[in-house]
Amino acid sequence: MRIKFWNVAVFTVLGLISNIADVQAQRLSSGPQVLTFFSDADDTEQPYGLYLPKNFDETKKYPLVIMLHGAGSNHRLDLRRVFGKSNAEGETDVEASRSFPQWDDVDFIVAAPYARGTAGYQGIPEEDVYDVLDDVKMRFKIDENKTYLTGLSMGGGGTLWIGLTRPDIWAAIAPVCPAPPEGTFDLASNALNFPVHFFHGDADPVVPVAGTRKWVEHLQDIGVEVSYKEFVDVKHDSWVSAYDNEFIFEWFGHAERNPFPDRVKFVSKQYKYNKAFWVQFDKMNLGTLAEIDANLNKPNAATITTKNLFAFTVNLKGHPKFNAASNVTFTIDGKALTAKTDSSVSFVKNNNVWTVATSPIATGIVKKKGAEGPIYDAFSSRHVYVYGTADNPSPEELKKRVDLATQAAYWSHYRGEFLGRIMFFPRVLSDKEVRPSDIESSNLILFGTKETNAMIAKYADKLPLHLNAADKTHGLLYVFPIDKHYVAINSGLPWWSGAEDKGFPFVSVMHRRLPELKDLFFFKDSSMNAIFDGRFSDDWKITEEMKTKLTSSGAITITK
Repeated sequence: MRIKFWNVAVFTVLGLISNIADVQAQRLSSGPQVLTFFSDADDTEQPYGLYLPKNFDETKKYPLVIMLHGAGSNHRLDLRRVFGKSNAEGETDVEASRSFPQWDDVDFIVAAPYARGTAGYQGIPEEDVYDVLDDVKMRFKIDENKTYLTGLSMGGGGTLWIGLTRPDIWAAIAPVCPAPPEGTFDLASNALNFPVHFFHGDADPVVPVAGTRKWVEHLQDIGVEVSYKEFVDVKHDSWVSAYDNEFIFEWFGHAERNPFPDRVKFVSKQYKYNKAFWVQFDKMNLGTLAEIDANLNKPNAATITTKNLFAFTVNLKGHPKFNAASNVTFTIDGKALTAKTDSSVSFVKNNNVWTVATSPIATGIVKKKGAEGPIYDAFSSRHVYVYGTADNPSPEELKKRVDLATQAAYWSHYRGEFLGRIMFFPRVLSDKEVRPSDIESSNLILFGTKETNAMIAKYADKLPLHLNAADKTHGLLYVFPIDKHYVAINSGLPWWSGAEDKGFPFVSVMHRRLPELKDLFFFKDSSMNAIFDGRFSDDWKITEEMKTKLTSSGAITITK
Protein backbone atom coordinates (compact mmCIF):
# COMPACT_ATOMS: atom_id res chain seq x y z
CA MET A 1 0.00 0.00 0.00
CA ARG A 2 2.81 2.41 0.85
CA ILE A 3 4.35 1.76 -2.56
CA LYS A 4 1.09 2.82 -4.24
CA PHE A 5 0.91 6.04 -2.18
CA TRP A 6 4.55 6.78 -3.07
CA ASN A 7 3.77 6.39 -6.78
CA VAL A 8 0.82 8.75 -6.47
CA ALA A 9 3.00 11.30 -4.68
CA VAL A 10 5.73 11.05 -7.34
CA PHE A 11 3.29 11.47 -10.21
CA THR A 12 1.63 14.41 -8.43
CA VAL A 13 4.99 16.17 -8.02
CA LEU A 14 5.95 15.42 -11.63
CA GLY A 15 2.62 16.80 -12.78
CA LEU A 16 3.17 20.01 -10.83
CA ILE A 17 6.66 20.39 -12.30
CA SER A 18 5.26 19.84 -15.79
CA ASN A 19 2.57 22.47 -15.26
CA ILE A 20 5.12 24.95 -13.91
CA ALA A 21 7.35 24.25 -16.93
CA ASP A 22 4.41 24.95 -19.26
CA VAL A 23 3.74 28.25 -17.52
CA GLN A 24 7.40 29.26 -17.47
CA ALA A 25 8.30 27.94 -20.93
CA GLN A 26 9.87 30.65 -23.04
CA ARG A 27 7.42 31.91 -25.66
CA LEU A 28 7.98 34.61 -28.25
CA SER A 29 6.41 37.91 -27.38
CA SER A 30 3.99 39.61 -29.72
CA GLY A 31 5.12 42.54 -31.84
CA PRO A 32 8.41 43.16 -33.71
CA GLN A 33 11.54 41.18 -32.88
CA VAL A 34 14.52 39.43 -34.48
CA LEU A 35 14.99 35.68 -34.90
CA THR A 36 17.66 33.63 -36.64
CA PHE A 37 17.83 30.50 -38.75
CA PHE A 38 20.83 28.24 -39.27
CA SER A 39 22.20 28.55 -42.81
CA ASP A 40 24.02 25.50 -44.12
CA ALA A 41 25.43 27.69 -46.92
CA ASP A 42 28.18 28.76 -44.52
CA ASP A 43 27.21 27.29 -41.12
CA THR A 44 26.11 30.63 -39.67
CA GLU A 45 23.09 31.98 -37.85
CA GLN A 46 21.35 34.48 -40.10
CA PRO A 47 18.87 37.06 -38.76
CA TYR A 48 15.43 38.05 -39.92
CA GLY A 49 12.87 40.49 -38.60
CA LEU A 50 9.60 39.00 -37.35
CA TYR A 51 6.25 40.46 -36.38
CA LEU A 52 3.68 38.48 -34.40
CA PRO A 53 0.14 39.86 -33.94
CA LYS A 54 -0.82 41.34 -30.58
CA ASN A 55 -3.11 38.49 -29.54
CA PHE A 56 -1.07 35.76 -31.20
CA ASP A 57 -2.70 32.34 -30.94
CA GLU A 58 -0.30 29.46 -31.60
CA THR A 59 -3.19 27.18 -32.58
CA LYS A 60 -4.40 29.51 -35.35
CA LYS A 61 -3.28 29.62 -38.99
CA TYR A 62 -2.02 33.07 -39.98
CA PRO A 63 -1.44 34.79 -43.31
CA LEU A 64 2.25 35.54 -43.89
CA VAL A 65 3.95 38.50 -45.57
CA ILE A 66 7.59 38.20 -46.66
CA MET A 67 9.17 41.66 -46.94
CA LEU A 68 12.43 42.22 -48.91
CA HIS A 69 14.63 45.21 -48.08
CA GLY A 70 16.38 47.54 -50.49
CA ALA A 71 20.05 48.34 -50.98
CA GLY A 72 21.81 49.76 -47.95
CA SER A 73 19.04 48.56 -45.66
CA ASN A 74 18.42 45.61 -43.36
CA HIS A 75 15.78 43.38 -41.81
CA ARG A 76 15.08 45.69 -38.86
CA LEU A 77 14.49 48.79 -41.00
CA ASP A 78 12.47 46.70 -43.41
CA LEU A 79 10.08 45.55 -40.70
CA ARG A 80 9.47 49.22 -39.90
CA ARG A 81 9.00 50.15 -43.56
CA VAL A 82 6.28 47.59 -44.35
CA PHE A 83 4.26 48.95 -41.41
CA GLY A 84 4.61 52.49 -42.76
CA LYS A 85 7.16 53.63 -40.18
CA SER A 86 9.79 55.90 -41.72
CA ASN A 87 12.73 57.41 -39.88
CA ALA A 88 12.04 60.22 -37.47
CA GLU A 89 13.01 63.76 -38.53
CA GLY A 90 16.79 63.88 -38.85
CA GLU A 91 17.21 60.21 -37.89
CA THR A 92 19.71 58.12 -39.86
CA ASP A 93 19.13 54.51 -40.91
CA VAL A 94 21.77 53.40 -38.41
CA GLU A 95 19.90 55.16 -35.61
CA ALA A 96 16.50 53.93 -36.80
CA SER A 97 17.73 50.31 -36.84
CA ARG A 98 18.29 50.31 -33.09
CA SER A 99 14.66 50.16 -31.99
CA PHE A 100 11.13 49.43 -33.14
CA PRO A 101 8.48 52.13 -32.75
CA GLN A 102 4.85 51.43 -31.88
CA TRP A 103 2.50 50.65 -34.74
CA ASP A 104 -1.06 49.46 -35.21
CA ASP A 105 -1.59 45.73 -34.95
CA VAL A 106 -2.42 43.55 -37.98
CA ASP A 107 -3.56 39.94 -37.98
CA PHE A 108 -0.58 38.84 -40.11
CA ILE A 109 2.78 37.28 -39.38
CA VAL A 110 5.49 39.28 -41.14
CA ALA A 111 9.06 38.14 -41.85
CA ALA A 112 11.84 40.36 -43.23
CA PRO A 113 15.00 38.46 -44.30
CA TYR A 114 18.38 40.11 -43.89
CA ALA A 115 19.55 38.09 -46.91
CA ARG A 116 23.26 38.84 -46.30
CA GLY A 117 22.82 42.62 -46.65
CA THR A 118 23.03 44.36 -50.01
CA ALA A 119 23.62 41.50 -52.43
CA GLY A 120 20.47 41.30 -54.57
CA TYR A 121 18.12 38.34 -54.34
CA GLN A 122 19.80 35.68 -56.42
CA GLY A 123 22.29 33.03 -55.33
CA ILE A 124 22.83 32.74 -51.56
CA PRO A 125 20.44 35.64 -50.67
CA GLU A 126 17.65 33.97 -52.65
CA GLU A 127 18.31 30.74 -50.77
CA ASP A 128 18.06 32.74 -47.53
CA VAL A 129 14.59 34.01 -48.42
CA TYR A 130 13.33 30.45 -48.79
CA ASP A 131 15.13 29.41 -45.61
CA VAL A 132 13.30 32.19 -43.74
CA LEU A 133 10.02 31.04 -45.27
CA ASP A 134 10.73 27.47 -44.15
CA ASP A 135 11.80 28.59 -40.67
CA VAL A 136 8.62 30.61 -40.14
CA LYS A 137 6.45 27.72 -41.37
CA MET A 138 8.28 25.37 -38.99
CA ARG A 139 7.70 27.66 -35.98
CA PHE A 140 4.14 28.80 -36.67
CA LYS A 141 0.95 27.69 -38.37
CA ILE A 142 0.90 29.48 -41.72
CA ASP A 143 -1.94 29.58 -44.22
CA GLU A 144 -0.13 28.50 -47.38
CA ASN A 145 -2.90 29.96 -49.52
CA LYS A 146 -2.33 33.36 -47.92
CA THR A 147 1.42 33.82 -48.31
CA TYR A 148 2.45 37.16 -49.81
CA LEU A 149 5.62 38.83 -51.09
CA THR A 150 6.59 42.50 -51.21
CA GLY A 151 9.76 44.58 -51.22
CA LEU A 152 11.22 47.94 -52.16
CA SER A 153 13.87 48.97 -54.71
CA MET A 154 16.38 46.09 -54.77
CA GLY A 155 13.78 44.18 -52.75
CA GLY A 156 11.08 45.17 -55.25
CA GLY A 157 13.23 43.59 -57.95
CA GLY A 158 13.66 40.57 -55.71
CA THR A 159 9.89 40.42 -55.31
CA LEU A 160 9.48 40.14 -59.07
CA TRP A 161 12.30 37.61 -59.46
CA ILE A 162 11.32 35.33 -56.57
CA GLY A 163 7.61 35.74 -57.21
CA LEU A 164 7.85 34.86 -60.90
CA THR A 165 10.40 32.04 -60.73
CA ARG A 166 8.27 30.10 -58.23
CA PRO A 167 4.76 31.42 -58.82
CA ASP A 168 2.86 28.59 -57.13
CA ILE A 169 3.94 29.74 -53.64
CA TRP A 170 2.43 33.22 -53.56
CA ALA A 171 -1.13 34.50 -53.26
CA ALA A 172 -0.11 38.02 -54.38
CA ILE A 173 3.03 40.13 -54.86
CA ALA A 174 3.58 43.88 -54.48
CA PRO A 175 6.83 45.39 -55.85
CA VAL A 176 7.70 48.96 -54.83
CA CYS A 177 9.99 50.98 -57.18
CA PRO A 178 11.43 47.63 -58.33
CA ALA A 179 14.90 47.13 -59.80
CA PRO A 180 14.68 43.51 -61.04
CA PRO A 181 17.62 41.34 -62.15
CA GLU A 182 18.28 40.89 -65.85
CA GLY A 183 15.95 38.35 -67.43
CA THR A 184 13.05 38.88 -65.01
CA PHE A 185 10.84 40.59 -67.60
CA ASP A 186 10.85 37.39 -69.70
CA LEU A 187 8.97 35.67 -66.84
CA ALA A 188 6.00 38.07 -66.77
CA SER A 189 3.43 35.50 -67.91
CA ASN A 190 4.11 33.44 -64.77
CA ALA A 191 1.99 36.00 -62.90
CA LEU A 192 -1.23 34.62 -64.41
CA ASN A 193 -2.46 33.10 -61.14
CA PHE A 194 -1.89 35.92 -58.66
CA PRO A 195 -2.56 39.68 -58.58
CA VAL A 196 0.34 42.15 -58.76
CA HIS A 197 0.34 45.67 -57.31
CA PHE A 198 3.11 48.10 -58.34
CA PHE A 199 4.06 51.37 -56.65
CA HIS A 200 6.49 53.97 -57.99
CA GLY A 201 7.28 57.67 -57.74
CA ASP A 202 7.15 59.57 -61.03
CA ALA A 203 10.28 61.57 -60.13
CA ASP A 204 12.45 58.60 -59.10
CA PRO A 205 16.08 59.42 -60.06
CA VAL A 206 17.46 56.03 -58.98
CA VAL A 207 15.09 53.52 -60.59
CA PRO A 208 13.34 55.24 -63.53
CA VAL A 209 9.56 54.95 -63.46
CA ALA A 210 9.51 53.98 -67.17
CA GLY A 211 10.53 50.43 -66.21
CA THR A 212 7.51 49.94 -63.96
CA ARG A 213 5.17 51.49 -66.53
CA LYS A 214 6.46 48.97 -69.07
CA TRP A 215 5.80 46.10 -66.63
CA VAL A 216 2.26 47.29 -65.94
CA GLU A 217 1.39 47.74 -69.61
CA HIS A 218 2.79 44.33 -70.54
CA LEU A 219 1.03 42.51 -67.71
CA GLN A 220 -2.26 44.15 -68.69
CA ASP A 221 -1.74 43.08 -72.31
CA ILE A 222 -1.24 39.40 -71.38
CA GLY A 223 -4.23 39.22 -69.06
CA VAL A 224 -2.56 39.39 -65.63
CA GLU A 225 -4.50 41.04 -62.80
CA VAL A 226 -2.34 44.10 -62.19
CA SER A 227 -2.87 47.41 -60.39
CA TYR A 228 -0.57 50.41 -60.13
CA LYS A 229 -0.21 53.47 -57.93
CA GLU A 230 2.11 56.19 -59.20
CA PHE A 231 2.95 58.95 -56.75
CA VAL A 232 3.26 62.49 -58.17
CA ASP A 233 6.53 64.36 -57.50
CA VAL A 234 7.81 61.47 -55.36
CA LYS A 235 11.43 60.39 -55.76
CA HIS A 236 12.98 57.04 -54.86
CA ASP A 237 11.39 56.84 -51.41
CA SER A 238 7.99 55.82 -52.83
CA TRP A 239 7.78 53.13 -50.14
CA VAL A 240 6.84 55.85 -47.64
CA SER A 241 3.60 56.39 -49.56
CA ALA A 242 3.18 52.76 -50.66
CA TYR A 243 3.21 51.32 -47.14
CA ASP A 244 1.52 54.30 -45.45
CA ASN A 245 -1.22 53.41 -42.95
CA GLU A 246 -0.37 49.70 -43.35
CA PHE A 247 -2.18 49.72 -46.71
CA ILE A 248 -0.36 46.69 -48.01
CA PHE A 249 -2.01 44.38 -45.46
CA GLU A 250 -5.45 45.58 -46.52
CA TRP A 251 -4.62 44.90 -50.16
CA PHE A 252 -3.08 41.48 -49.48
CA GLY A 253 -6.08 40.53 -47.35
CA HIS A 254 -8.29 40.23 -50.44
CA ALA A 255 -6.04 37.72 -52.22
CA GLU A 256 -5.99 33.96 -51.76
CA ARG A 257 -3.96 31.41 -53.70
CA ASN A 258 -5.76 28.73 -55.69
CA PRO A 259 -3.45 25.69 -55.37
CA PHE A 260 -5.26 23.95 -58.26
CA PRO A 261 -5.85 26.48 -61.03
CA ASP A 262 -7.45 25.24 -64.24
CA ARG A 263 -4.93 27.13 -66.36
CA VAL A 264 -1.17 27.30 -65.87
CA LYS A 265 1.10 29.45 -68.00
CA PHE A 266 4.74 28.91 -67.14
CA VAL A 267 8.05 29.92 -68.70
CA SER A 268 11.61 29.21 -67.57
CA LYS A 269 15.20 29.11 -68.77
CA GLN A 270 16.52 26.94 -65.92
CA TYR A 271 15.74 23.55 -64.42
CA LYS A 272 16.24 25.21 -61.05
CA TYR A 273 12.85 26.80 -61.69
CA ASN A 274 11.06 23.95 -63.45
CA LYS A 275 7.69 23.68 -61.70
CA ALA A 276 4.47 25.64 -61.33
CA PHE A 277 1.29 24.16 -59.87
CA TRP A 278 0.54 20.95 -61.81
CA VAL A 279 3.15 21.20 -64.58
CA GLN A 280 6.88 20.45 -64.49
CA PHE A 281 9.57 20.94 -67.16
CA ASP A 282 11.76 17.86 -67.65
CA LYS A 283 13.80 18.74 -70.75
CA MET A 284 14.45 22.04 -72.47
CA ASN A 285 17.20 23.98 -74.21
CA LEU A 286 19.05 25.78 -71.44
CA GLY A 287 19.35 29.50 -72.04
CA THR A 288 16.25 29.46 -74.24
CA LEU A 289 12.87 30.37 -72.81
CA ALA A 290 10.76 27.20 -72.59
CA GLU A 291 7.01 27.80 -72.42
CA ILE A 292 3.83 25.93 -71.60
CA ASP A 293 0.18 26.97 -71.57
CA ALA A 294 -1.85 24.17 -69.98
CA ASN A 295 -5.59 24.39 -69.54
CA LEU A 296 -7.68 21.75 -67.79
CA ASN A 297 -10.75 23.17 -69.47
CA LYS A 298 -13.08 20.33 -68.50
CA PRO A 299 -12.84 17.24 -66.27
CA ASN A 300 -10.03 14.88 -67.35
CA ALA A 301 -9.38 16.87 -70.52
CA ALA A 302 -6.43 19.26 -70.94
CA THR A 303 -5.36 21.43 -73.86
CA ILE A 304 -1.64 22.21 -73.83
CA THR A 305 0.61 24.27 -76.08
CA THR A 306 4.40 24.35 -75.76
CA LYS A 307 7.47 26.11 -77.10
CA ASN A 308 11.14 25.10 -76.78
CA LEU A 309 10.08 22.24 -74.51
CA PHE A 310 11.00 18.59 -75.13
CA ALA A 311 9.69 16.77 -72.08
CA PHE A 312 7.30 17.64 -69.26
CA THR A 313 5.22 16.07 -66.52
CA VAL A 314 1.64 16.76 -65.46
CA ASN A 315 0.63 15.93 -61.87
CA LEU A 316 -3.11 16.31 -61.29
CA LYS A 317 -3.27 14.85 -57.79
CA GLY A 318 -5.83 16.77 -55.77
CA HIS A 319 -7.18 18.78 -58.69
CA PRO A 320 -10.99 18.93 -58.53
CA LYS A 321 -11.26 18.33 -62.29
CA PHE A 322 -9.25 15.10 -62.15
CA ASN A 323 -10.74 11.64 -61.67
CA ALA A 324 -8.16 8.84 -61.38
CA ALA A 325 -10.79 6.25 -62.27
CA SER A 326 -11.04 7.52 -65.85
CA ASN A 327 -8.64 8.14 -68.73
CA VAL A 328 -7.35 11.67 -69.27
CA THR A 329 -7.29 13.25 -72.72
CA PHE A 330 -4.40 15.60 -73.46
CA THR A 331 -4.29 17.67 -76.64
CA ILE A 332 -0.65 18.78 -76.91
CA ASP A 333 0.26 21.20 -79.71
CA GLY A 334 -2.76 19.93 -81.60
CA LYS A 335 -2.10 16.18 -81.11
CA ALA A 336 -4.56 14.21 -78.97
CA LEU A 337 -3.20 11.63 -76.51
CA THR A 338 -5.02 9.51 -73.96
CA ALA A 339 -3.41 8.33 -70.73
CA LYS A 340 -4.50 6.37 -67.68
CA THR A 341 -2.84 7.70 -64.55
CA ASP A 342 -3.34 7.73 -60.82
CA SER A 343 -2.11 11.36 -60.80
CA SER A 344 1.11 11.90 -62.78
CA VAL A 345 2.00 11.36 -66.43
CA SER A 346 5.05 12.45 -68.45
CA PHE A 347 5.37 13.34 -72.11
CA VAL A 348 8.40 13.42 -74.40
CA LYS A 349 8.88 14.98 -77.83
CA ASN A 350 10.77 12.96 -80.45
CA ASN A 351 11.02 13.98 -84.09
CA ASN A 352 8.61 16.82 -83.31
CA VAL A 353 5.92 14.37 -82.12
CA TRP A 354 4.64 14.19 -78.54
CA THR A 355 4.19 10.76 -76.95
CA VAL A 356 3.55 9.44 -73.45
CA ALA A 357 6.93 8.73 -71.82
CA THR A 358 7.43 5.05 -70.97
CA SER A 359 10.88 5.33 -69.31
CA PRO A 360 12.71 7.86 -67.15
CA ILE A 361 13.39 11.02 -69.11
CA ALA A 362 16.79 11.90 -67.63
CA THR A 363 19.42 9.18 -67.20
CA GLY A 364 23.19 9.34 -66.78
CA ILE A 365 25.09 12.63 -66.74
CA VAL A 366 22.67 15.08 -68.31
CA LYS A 367 21.66 18.61 -67.54
CA LYS A 368 18.85 18.57 -65.03
CA LYS A 369 17.76 20.26 -61.82
CA GLY A 370 20.79 20.50 -59.55
CA ALA A 371 23.19 19.67 -62.39
CA GLU A 372 22.62 22.23 -65.11
CA GLY A 373 25.19 24.97 -64.61
CA PRO A 374 26.05 27.72 -65.27
CA ILE A 375 29.21 28.52 -63.30
CA TYR A 376 27.37 30.75 -60.82
CA ASP A 377 25.25 27.81 -59.72
CA ALA A 378 28.30 26.36 -57.96
CA PHE A 379 28.51 29.60 -55.92
CA SER A 380 24.76 29.81 -55.19
CA SER A 381 24.61 27.23 -52.41
CA ARG A 382 27.01 25.72 -49.89
CA HIS A 383 30.55 25.70 -51.29
CA VAL A 384 34.17 25.49 -50.15
CA TYR A 385 37.28 27.12 -51.68
CA VAL A 386 40.19 24.68 -52.04
CA TYR A 387 43.82 25.49 -52.86
CA GLY A 388 46.38 22.90 -53.89
CA THR A 389 49.39 21.48 -52.05
CA ALA A 390 49.91 18.25 -54.03
CA ASP A 391 53.22 19.37 -55.56
CA ASN A 392 54.74 20.39 -52.22
CA PRO A 393 54.98 24.11 -53.03
CA SER A 394 57.57 26.35 -51.44
CA PRO A 395 56.40 28.50 -48.51
CA GLU A 396 56.25 31.52 -50.82
CA GLU A 397 54.19 29.68 -53.45
CA LEU A 398 51.91 28.19 -50.81
CA LYS A 399 51.20 31.66 -49.42
CA LYS A 400 50.25 32.86 -52.92
CA ARG A 401 47.79 29.99 -53.28
CA VAL A 402 46.25 30.54 -49.85
CA ASP A 403 45.93 34.27 -50.54
CA LEU A 404 44.29 33.62 -53.92
CA ALA A 405 41.67 31.23 -52.52
CA THR A 406 41.07 33.55 -49.57
CA GLN A 407 40.55 36.49 -51.91
CA ALA A 408 38.01 34.48 -53.90
CA ALA A 409 36.15 33.59 -50.70
CA TYR A 410 36.14 37.16 -49.39
CA TRP A 411 32.51 38.09 -50.05
CA SER A 412 32.37 40.20 -46.90
CA HIS A 413 34.78 43.00 -47.84
CA TYR A 414 33.72 46.49 -46.77
CA ARG A 415 32.00 48.53 -49.49
CA GLY A 416 31.47 51.78 -47.63
CA GLU A 417 28.87 52.97 -45.14
CA PHE A 418 25.85 52.59 -47.42
CA LEU A 419 26.44 49.08 -48.79
CA GLY A 420 28.38 47.72 -45.82
CA ARG A 421 29.38 44.06 -46.03
CA ILE A 422 27.89 40.91 -47.47
CA MET A 423 27.56 38.61 -44.47
CA PHE A 424 28.63 35.40 -46.16
CA PHE A 425 31.58 33.42 -44.79
CA PRO A 426 32.50 30.31 -46.82
CA ARG A 427 35.49 28.25 -45.73
CA VAL A 428 38.94 28.05 -47.34
CA LEU A 429 40.76 24.70 -47.14
CA SER A 430 43.82 23.00 -48.57
CA ASP A 431 43.27 19.92 -50.72
CA LYS A 432 44.56 17.82 -47.79
CA GLU A 433 41.95 19.25 -45.41
CA VAL A 434 38.86 18.44 -47.46
CA ARG A 435 36.80 15.87 -45.56
CA PRO A 436 34.33 13.29 -46.88
CA SER A 437 31.56 15.36 -45.31
CA ASP A 438 32.66 18.35 -47.42
CA ILE A 439 32.48 16.28 -50.59
CA GLU A 440 29.08 14.97 -49.55
CA SER A 441 27.58 18.35 -48.67
CA SER A 442 29.33 21.05 -50.68
CA ASN A 443 30.21 22.33 -54.10
CA LEU A 444 33.99 22.57 -54.39
CA ILE A 445 35.73 25.60 -55.91
CA LEU A 446 39.10 24.10 -56.85
CA PHE A 447 42.18 26.19 -57.71
CA GLY A 448 45.12 24.86 -59.68
CA THR A 449 45.60 21.85 -61.95
CA LYS A 450 45.60 18.09 -61.51
CA GLU A 451 49.34 18.34 -60.86
CA THR A 452 49.02 20.88 -58.04
CA ASN A 453 45.62 20.16 -56.45
CA ALA A 454 44.89 16.67 -55.13
CA MET A 455 41.12 17.22 -55.41
CA ILE A 456 41.39 18.01 -59.12
CA ALA A 457 43.60 14.92 -59.48
CA LYS A 458 40.95 12.88 -57.66
CA TYR A 459 38.38 13.76 -60.32
CA ALA A 460 40.78 14.06 -63.27
CA ASP A 461 39.40 11.09 -65.21
CA LYS A 462 35.82 12.41 -64.84
CA LEU A 463 36.62 15.96 -65.92
CA PRO A 464 36.36 16.91 -69.61
CA LEU A 465 39.46 19.10 -69.94
CA HIS A 466 42.56 20.39 -68.21
CA LEU A 467 44.82 23.42 -68.53
CA ASN A 468 48.44 22.48 -69.09
CA ALA A 469 50.31 22.91 -65.81
CA ALA A 470 53.15 24.91 -67.38
CA ASP A 471 50.87 27.54 -68.92
CA LYS A 472 51.21 31.00 -67.36
CA THR A 473 49.17 33.19 -69.72
CA HIS A 474 45.68 31.65 -69.74
CA GLY A 475 42.85 31.33 -67.27
CA LEU A 476 40.26 28.55 -67.28
CA LEU A 477 37.09 28.41 -65.19
CA TYR A 478 34.37 25.83 -65.67
CA VAL A 479 31.67 23.99 -63.74
CA PHE A 480 31.01 20.26 -63.86
CA PRO A 481 28.72 17.93 -61.90
CA ILE A 482 30.42 15.23 -59.83
CA ASP A 483 28.11 12.86 -57.95
CA LYS A 484 25.62 15.03 -56.00
CA HIS A 485 27.36 18.38 -56.36
CA TYR A 486 29.39 20.67 -58.59
CA VAL A 487 33.08 21.22 -58.87
CA ALA A 488 34.22 24.54 -60.32
CA ILE A 489 37.78 24.35 -61.64
CA ASN A 490 39.89 27.51 -61.86
CA SER A 491 43.24 26.74 -63.47
CA GLY A 492 45.91 29.25 -64.42
CA LEU A 493 44.99 32.89 -63.97
CA PRO A 494 42.13 33.62 -61.54
CA TRP A 495 38.81 34.32 -63.23
CA TRP A 496 38.83 37.99 -62.17
CA SER A 497 42.28 38.80 -63.62
CA GLY A 498 42.23 42.23 -65.22
CA ALA A 499 38.61 42.88 -64.30
CA GLU A 500 37.84 46.57 -63.90
CA ASP A 501 36.22 47.70 -60.67
CA LYS A 502 33.45 49.71 -62.31
CA GLY A 503 29.77 50.15 -61.61
CA PHE A 504 27.72 49.96 -58.42
CA PRO A 505 29.62 47.44 -56.25
CA PHE A 506 26.83 45.15 -55.04
CA VAL A 507 29.52 42.50 -54.92
CA SER A 508 33.30 42.63 -55.12
CA VAL A 509 35.16 42.70 -58.41
CA MET A 510 36.07 39.02 -57.88
CA HIS A 511 32.41 38.02 -57.94
CA ARG A 512 30.80 40.65 -60.15
CA ARG A 513 31.01 38.76 -63.43
CA LEU A 514 30.19 35.30 -62.12
CA PRO A 515 26.43 35.57 -62.81
CA GLU A 516 27.16 36.54 -66.43
CA LEU A 517 29.30 33.50 -67.26
CA LYS A 518 28.02 30.29 -68.83
CA ASP A 519 29.46 26.80 -68.16
CA LEU A 520 33.03 27.38 -69.34
CA PHE A 521 35.13 30.54 -69.48
CA PHE A 522 38.58 30.57 -71.12
CA PHE A 523 40.69 33.69 -71.57
CA LYS A 524 44.22 34.92 -72.31
CA ASP A 525 46.16 37.41 -70.15
CA SER A 526 43.02 39.11 -68.83
CA SER A 527 39.45 38.04 -68.12
CA MET A 528 38.46 40.93 -70.37
CA ASN A 529 40.05 39.03 -73.28
CA ALA A 530 37.79 35.99 -73.58
CA ILE A 531 38.61 33.17 -75.98
CA PHE A 532 35.47 31.23 -75.14
CA ASP A 533 32.44 31.68 -72.90
CA GLY A 534 29.83 29.02 -73.58
CA ARG A 535 27.91 25.93 -72.51
CA PHE A 536 28.60 22.24 -72.49
CA SER A 537 26.18 20.07 -74.43
CA ASP A 538 23.02 18.71 -72.81
CA ASP A 539 24.98 15.60 -71.78
CA TRP A 540 27.88 17.66 -70.38
CA LYS A 541 30.18 17.05 -73.35
CA ILE A 542 32.52 19.40 -75.19
CA THR A 543 30.96 20.36 -78.51
CA GLU A 544 32.91 20.63 -81.74
CA GLU A 545 32.62 24.41 -81.62
CA MET A 546 34.10 24.42 -78.13
CA LYS A 547 36.89 22.01 -79.10
CA THR A 548 38.04 24.21 -81.97
CA LYS A 549 38.24 27.36 -79.85
CA LEU A 550 39.76 25.69 -76.81
CA THR A 551 42.51 23.73 -78.53
CA SER A 552 43.67 26.53 -80.83
CA SER A 553 45.72 28.03 -78.00
CA GLY A 554 47.67 24.84 -77.33
CA ALA A 555 47.06 25.34 -73.59
CA ILE A 556 44.14 22.93 -73.19
CA THR A 557 44.03 19.14 -73.15
CA ILE A 558 40.62 17.64 -73.97
CA THR A 559 40.01 14.38 -72.12
CA LYS A 560 36.44 13.50 -73.06
